Amino acid sequence: QVQLVESGGGLVQAGGSLRLSCAASGRTFSAHAMGWFRQAPGKEREFVAAINYNGGKTYYADSVKGRFTISRDNAKNTVYLQMNSLKPEDTAVYYCAAAKGWDLALDAYEFDYWGQGTQVTVSS
Repeated sequence: QVQLVESGGGLVQAGGSLRLSCAASGRTFSAHAMGWFRQAPGKEREFVAAINYNGGKTYYADSVKGRFTISRDNAKNTVYLQMNSLKPEDTAVYYCAAAKGWDLALDAYEFDYWGQGTQVTVSS
């Protein structure tokens, strides 16, 4: 069982930065690939970024590539999402998720555990 708690969301102006954190409980955090998803009002949840169990592999949605960076600290049971050059279209609730396995996972069905989400609002 893995419990996830996101933090770091808030209101920021376009062009600004935020760093989201996701703290995980449980001793098996380092065995799980992790991901970030987001859901904007009236839209379906979409993939943002993923990282494998040891941080050696990452993958990004085209819409955030070059602006967002996913990382993890297994000693702290935490995964991060550094978001730079934020745009109004990045406004959404951001969710952290833990995958079933250790390798990169990109689809929501591959993730067993989800956080409650943190709101990110980017003003123009």
